[in-house]
Amino acid sequence: MDFIRELQKELVDLKDFPKFGAGDTVTVSYKIKEGNKERIQQFQGVVLQRRGSGSTETFTVRKMSGNIGVERIFPISSPFIEDIVVNKRGAVRRARIFYFRGLTGKAARIKEKRSFSH
Repeated sequence: MDFIRELQKELVDLKDFPKFGAGDTVTVSYKIKEGNKERIQQFQGVVLQRRGSGSTETFTVRKMSGNIGVERIFPISSPFIEDIVVNKRGAVRRARIFYFRGLTGKAARIKEKRSFSH
């Protein structure tokens, strides 16, 4: 098992993304190829979870599109992820906030974590 991890460290280069976790609102900029064209699309939503470690780590982002909830799972080491911007830090007590799927309207708001920067 250690041989596989060492090989992954050598082959996969991890980008330096900001620290984020469950409850944070993030904007993920990722590349989309359509035919021979390539463009960058933003996916902004709330992080439900981060799972895995190292190069195999993934995170799930949920957004509302119209009245429909859309979730997308991003591998952290994906070459298609251009940038991750943390818009808001959410104050949640859990590492995986799947209960968020069942909430709508005002109940689906997440309190913002207050930062004390003097």
